[in-house]
Amino acid sequence: MDLSVTTRPGRGCLIVQAGGDLDLATAADVRQHLQQAVDDGMRVVVLDLAGVRLIDSTALGMIVWLYKQLLDRDGRVYVAAPRPMVRSLLSLTSVDRLIRVCEDVQAAEADLAAEA
Repeated sequence: MDLSVTTRPGRGCLIVQAGGDLDLATAADVRQHLQQAVDDGMRVVVLDLAGVRLIDSTALGMIVWLYKQLLDRDGRVYVAAPRPMVRSLLSLTSVDRLIRVCEDVQAAEADLAAEA
């Protein structure tokens, strides 16, 4: 039930870095940060999941919610540096078809810059 969440500005995006377990018990903390980003008008969010050990359906739902919020403003969501188990779950549930999955935050920022 441990989770850490930090946010910082990136190159043309907001980076939300999470560490620990992203599940029913902790997803509300992350969603609060994401809701603030949406309320602040952010169009691009990079979820840095390098430190996330596992995610559950609640966390997947939160990522899809963010995708829908940003889609309404012509924005996008990136997931950066997911561990193999997390990457497999994103693929198995086809969430990776909605969002861009990158090797790391720098790759997400480079992809964003190439789109501009």
